[in-house]
Amino acid sequence: QVQVVESGGGLVQAGGSLRLSCAASGRTSYSYAMGWFRQAPGKEREFVAAINWSGESTYYADSVKGRFTISRDNAENTVYLQMNSLKPEDTAVYYCAATVGLGGVGAGAYDFWGHGTQVTVSS
Repeated sequence: QVQVVESGGGLVQAGGSLRLSCAASGRTSYSYAMGWFRQAPGKEREFVAAINWSGESTYYADSVKGRFTISRDNAENTVYLQMNSLKPEDTAVYYCAATVGLGGVGAGAYDFWGHGTQVTVSS
């Protein structure tokens, strides 16, 4: 079992930056693949970025590639999502998820979810 808690959301102007954090706790949490997803009002939850347990492999949605960077600090059991050049369409609740499996882009691949953190980008 692992628990994940997101933080770092807020209100930012278009073109600005935010860094989200996801703190994981529980049994051998460092061995989990982690992912970030987001859900805007009236839309389905969508994949944003993922990272494998070692941090050597990362994956991004096309919509955020080149603007967002996912990273992890296993010593701190924390995963980060650095978001630059934010756009109004990035506005959503951002969720962190963990899995003992390989992870990837599908929400169904993840076993444990946080409650989300709101990101609002004003134009």
